[in-house]
Amino acid sequence: MTADASLLPDSLSLNGRTFRYADIQQYPAQAPQDLNGYEARVLDFCRQWLNGAQEFGLRTSGSTGKPQLVTMKRRQLEASAARTGDYFDLGPGDRMLVCLNCEFVGGLMMLVRGFERRMHLTIVEPHADPLALVPASAEFDFASFVPLQLRAVLDAGHAPRLNRMKGILVGGAAVERRLEKDLQQLRVPVYLTYGMTETASHIALRRLNGPQPSTAYQVLPGITVAQDARGCLTVRADVTLDQLIITNDRVQLLDAHTFEWLGRADFVINSGGVKVQAEKVEQVLEVALTELGLGRRAFVTGRPDARLGEQVTAVLEGKPLAAAQEQQLHQLLAQRLDKYERPRALVYAPQFRTTASGKLDRLNTVRSLAPAPPAGR
Repeated sequence: MTADASLLPDSLSLNGRTFRYADIQQYPAQAPQDLNGYEARVLDFCRQWLNGAQEFGLRTSGSTGKPQLVTMKRRQLEASAARTGDYFDLGPGDRMLVCLNCEFVGGLMMLVRGFERRMHLTIVEPHADPLALVPASAEFDFASFVPLQLRAVLDAGHAPRLNRMKGILVGGAAVERRLEKDLQQLRVPVYLTYGMTETASHIALRRLNGPQPSTAYQVLPGITVAQDARGCLTVRADVTLDQLIITNDRVQLLDAHTFEWLGRADFVINSGGVKVQAEKVEQVLEVALTELGLGRRAFVTGRPDARLGEQVTAVLEGKPLAAAQEQQLHQLLAQRLDKYERPRALVYAPQFRTTASGKLDRLNTVRSLAPAPPAGR
């Protein structure tokens, strides 16, 4: 793959300002004094990468527990970048929009892909509609969004700009059904990612739009996956330094390169001896809320119950529903879920807690709720 050397980048754009690579390599001596904290941290990583650093400390998101610092080798990040670059045919002179938080693996790996593939980097701080932060004339070949951003971008009428890209990644949170439906208007391929900090970003992709959208993830070439005794996914590849990574994600392996994600093992609710997968109930809950015109964020958790051990509980964001609305919701859920899967209580959180990377913080949201009643409904 070749490109006119005069068109290859020797600088990047960060929040609308241009920073030459030669100056970044001398950071902080050559850095402006008016950088904000986020800009300084992004440029510091860029300095390390451009100067050939061999190890990097990455923070996990903290969505299922306390955030941890993971040390990654340069060759792990290079291997991940090469795999994504090959898949989407990214190369010298292509243009990348970096709008995820670069302090976590999703955003940081966008920087690595840009450097490794000699792409033009336009970096903006995380924002609901990142395209609102760049000139209307700016065009991009590749971008990665969280679902909230992709929803805002579509609502703002930016679909034509997206359709000029080679591909789009979306990850960091579940894609709700309305968004997945609205993605069908796009011609550009949109993929939901599966991965984690310990695998240097995604190791599998699921196509969300186009003539053949899928419910299954396709594992990228060179990645070996299997299952442990719990039915949870295991991963081994160059991005893990050929060490076995054991996840808490329950999956159904369709073949050696394809799997369907069932939910987190730590989100299984033991209700009366019956194991209920919270994410399955959440999908039904989301549809029911939409049908009743009550679209709002919600999730399902298990709360202590004297009789059942744990009761399936739906947590809704915002003000409590009217009694009649609650009754309608319970009726729909009763029609579509088995007895032990049905939420036995609806509770409300004024606002869901989120992690530093923008993911739903279930644990601290649940901790903020009033104590569960002593017995099940």
